[in-house]
Amino acid sequence: MWDTRAVELRVNLPGTVAAELEEVQRRDPELLSRIVYYAMTRRTIFDHLAAHSGLGIATEPLTSRTP
Repeated sequence: MWDTRAVELRVNLPGTVAAELEEVQRRDPELLSRIVYYAMTRRTIFDHLAAHSGLGIATEPLTSRTP
């Protein structure tokens, strides 16, 4: 399939959202990985389509973003 590696993400979330995500992670540890993978895939596809659509949609590539 694909070469994969683990990464650790740290984000600041409102307390209620953080508590919900902790519960989700406790129940299904792989779910958050699948959600992040899905979101990154959608963003990559969007960036590609926007860059090649000729509609002038300005997007900033994910690799150039800083926290």
